[in-house]
Amino acid sequence: MVFGRSSRGQRPIEPVTLKILVAGGFGVGKTTLVGGVSEIKPLRTEELLTEAGRPVDDIAGIEGKTTTTVAMDFGRITLRDDLVLYLFGTPGQDRFWFLWDELAQGALGAVVLADTRRLEDSFAAVDYFERRDIPFAVAVNCFEDAARFPAETVRTALDLDPEVPLLMCDARRRESVKDVLVAVVEHAMIRARKQREPAVTTS
Repeated sequence: MVFGRSSRGQRPIEPVTLKILVAGGFGVGKTTLVGGVSEIKPLRTEELLTEAGRPVDDIAGIEGKTTTTVAMDFGRITLRDDLVLYLFGTPGQDRFWFLWDELAQGALGAVVLADTRRLEDSFAAVDYFERRDIPFAVAVNCFEDAARFPAETVRTALDLDPEVPLLMCDARRRESVKDVLVAVVEHAMIRARKQREPAVTTS
């Protein structure tokens, strides 16, 4: 991560810049989320789905999907004058998971994007960040044709720890995505503060 410092007087503010991953299963809306919220033209590495990929790319429930991310998506959003987030969207298919370790280097936290039509596709991403102790929030992308479930039902299904933020969102809407990103940053900062606090011992 690269950190800047805000300064007083006439000098311009040097914002803190933080890296956030956007992960989840194939076709869950990661590219849409990064592109919808980015203030710059997002970098995309999408390729057309082919007949050769059908045996490994399960499009059940997302039959309208025609492209797939093969490396990453990249975007940027300024949350405040002194805080800028760089967003890195991960590929969803198993065969591209070797890229996740590279993308995760230096990340403050992550968004696990979930789709209730294929909730089981989120398990791998949740497990990945739990094992590496990377703070994350779960954002349920509310597709129009997807069933709606209470947040606690989704939390139980994903077996999330109580402190993990879980939000309903629309990956196409900038303000909805910003709420998710703010939740990730706040969660990561709270965890970091707790880890710095000395342990309380009793005699």
